[in-house]
Formats: sequence, C-alpha cells, structure tokens
Amino acid sequence: MSQLQGLFNAAVQPLPEIHNPKFASHFDTFAGKQVILLGDGSHGTSEFYSARAEITKRLIEQHGYTMVAVEADWPDAEAIDRYVRLRPGPQAQIGGKAKGFEPFKRFPTWMWRNREMQQLVEWMRDRNQKLPVERRAGFYGLDLYSMGASIGAVIDYLDRVDPQASKQARQRYGCLEPWVDDPTAYGLASLRGMEDCEAPVMKMLSDLLARRLEYADRSVQNGEEIHSSEQNAHLVKDAEKYYKAMYYSSASSWNMRDMHMFETLERLLKHREGQKAIVWAHNSHVGDARFTSMGFRRKELNIGQLCRERLGRENVTILGCGTHTGTVAAAHEWDDDMEVMAVRPSRDDSWEIVAHDTGVPRFVIDLRQEKIDPALRSALADEQRLQRFIGVIYRPETERASHYSQAFIHKQFDGYVWFDVSHAVQPLEVIQPDTPLGQGETYPFGL
Repeated sequence: MSQLQGLFNAAVQPLPEIHNPKFASHFDTFAGKQVILLGDGSHGTSEFYSARAEITKRLIEQHGYTMVAVEADWPDAEAIDRYVRLRPGPQAQIGGKAKGFEPFKRFPTWMWRNREMQQLVEWMRDRNQKLPVERRAGFYGLDLYSMGASIGAVIDYLDRVDPQASKQARQRYGCLEPWVDDPTAYGLASLRGMEDCEAPVMKMLSDLLARRLEYADRSVQNGEEIHSSEQNAHLVKDAEKYYKAMYYSSASSWNMRDMHMFETLERLLKHREGQKAIVWAHNSHVGDARFTSMGFRRKELNIGQLCRERLGRENVTILGCGTHTGTVAAAHEWDDDMEVMAVRPSRDDSWEIVAHDTGVPRFVIDLRQEKIDPALRSALADEQRLQRFIGVIYRPETERASHYSQAFIHKQFDGYVWFDVSHAVQPLEVIQPDTPLGQGETYPFGL
C-alpha cells in the first residue's frame, strides 16, 4: 500500500445508508457558509441525487438555508418554485403564455424529472406550507438554455403590467423568434453574417431594468415576479451571446455559461439579502476549475472558482461526489433516448481508484486545509490524478478521452463524498402530487 493510500484510508469517515436518519448529520461541519455547492460525478446517478437531497434537507432544517439553486433553466425551475413555495403564477392567468407550462420536457428529461428529485420537491412543499411566506425555501435555475421559454415569460409578464412595453418586446425579440426551436442555428447564422440580435436584446433588458421601480408600484405584481422577469431578460441576453460563441471557442462558450450561472446566483443572493444558498451542479461546474485541467490547460473557469474568487473562500464550501462502478442513466449522443448503462470500473491512475481501494462503500473525506491531517496534506500536495466526469452523455468505449480530466482533488473540493457502487436515477413520466393543489396552481411534473 502506498503512503498516500494509507493516509487517505485513515482520513475517510464512513457513512451510513443515505436514508438513515444520521446520514446528513455527517455534513454539519461543512454548513454555515453563505453558499454550499454540492457536486455530482454524473447527471444520472441515484446516489448523487438522493445524498444531495438529504444534505439539502438538513441544511434547510438545521442550518437556515433558504435557496436551492440548480443546474437547470430559470423558467423550468420557477415552475418548481411556484409549487414548493405555493406561489401564484402566470399559469393561473387566462390566456397567459405560461399557462400549462410543464418543466424539464426537453433533453435530458431524466436529469430533473426523476423520482429522487420528486421526493425533495414534495418535502420542500410540505415543509413550506407550514411556514410564513418569508421563511419558505425556494427553488431556482441557474442555466441559460431556455431562450424561447424566457422570451415567452418576459412577454407574458409585460402583458400583465405594461401592454405597450409588451408590444416592444415582441418586436425586439422577434429577431430571435425564428431560432428559438434550434438556437444553435442562430449561432451559425450569426457567424455567417446573416443575423445579429444583440442590440435589440440588450435594449429590452436595459428598458426592463430602468422601469423596475415603476413596475414595483403596480399592485398586481410583487418583488418575486419583477425579479423573475429581469432574470429571464438576463438569460435571453446571455443565451444570445452564448450561442454565437459556440462557433468560435468551446472555452469561451463554457466560460459564458458558468459566468451566467454565477451571476444568476449573485442576483439571487442580492434579491434575498442575508440568506444562504445551496447549489446543485456537476463536479465540473462546482469543483474549482483552477485546480483541474479545465483551468490550467483549457483556460476554462466555473461557478465554484467564481464563488471562491467573488464571494470569498471563507464564505463558500464545495463538496464533490464520485463512484467506482454500477449503472448510470445517460444517452450515447445528444437528443438520443436515455439508457441505463454500465459504468466501467475506475482507472488505475484516477482519484476514483484511490477512493475504491479504501474498501469503504460510502464515505466523506474532509479536504479543507485547516482540517486535513498534515501528513495527508503533504502527500496530496503535488498529487495530480485523473477524475471521471459523466454528464448526460456517456461513451464508455472512449472513456479516457471523453470522461476523464486531471485534478488536484484537495484544492478542487473542500470535501468528497463517495459511493463505491451506484445506480441509475429513476426517471418519471407521470406522477401524482403528495400534497393537494390550491386554486390556480399547476403541478410541475404533470398529472
């Protein structure tokens, strides 16, 4: 056994089964910071979702966190937020564009439409309905792929508060309308000089922000609706730039996306001043990119790095998740059907094999500089190994090239959560709510 392996083995803290009442208490030491980021090693692993759900419940109940912000689009997540916080919404408005909106219906549907997520959503609603409005925990989306839905949401909002501005919005966003079903085609058209919608999109956002106080005075609205409309306008602006950047540089488009996610989180923290947030995203987004080949080779940044740099490292905690083998829900190519695939055992030159060779089926290891054993810190100092990233696509036949990246794990994360054998998430299509719907509510996952 190597020195590193022996020291690593001694440092891990075994965990009980995820649904054991004591599971989440093992993460109390990481709580209290303004933002805690919970990563996952794939977008289709049940243990990653279930563990983060239990940790999230504990953070909300015992440590006062009130925001759950996830790697999902704002309009989709807002449908969940309306449900869990029992907020009235545009879907209750006759003729509203958002009427009947059902979230997470585009690829990859299983990423959020799964039973593990459903259980957390029902728990949040059940808890929130016993609390006053100001103490309810909310659910928010950080991503930027919902250009069409966000355009519709802005127009729907203005239809209710300022019909004249709504007409202007239709004209300005009309530039993007031909491309909303395939926004990547807009990027290609822009590259060829056929279309450029940046100016009208920017004007729409600036006008909306300039009239914020005026709209706030209109009794039919409240701060949540104003904030949401502004966020949708920000999303359209950032998405327009993102789809153009896709054809220039993968690094620049990645950076635009993670910058958008961070700035969305930043606006949330300002909107709900003094409150604390839990972020759910892939390890590649939350693990500080400066200490992976994403950063030191490809010059990519991510939300974890930005949180540490902009909010202060003392205000941020980052936890990652990993597994050795089992099954995962994924597709072979974008827009393919989901399959349950076998996960190959981890490579001999990876961090996953170090975790596997502990022989502990579930554990958490504290990697914070002030907590870690000095001997292990010294052993880890220059230890760069591969780390596996599985997103919604899994290509086991080219796994080394497709799914591994170099990382200094002790600098990338503050803690690492391990499940030696893991299983695919349980996708859902139709499911009944656990709690009754109020008048005008729409159940987010369909009936």
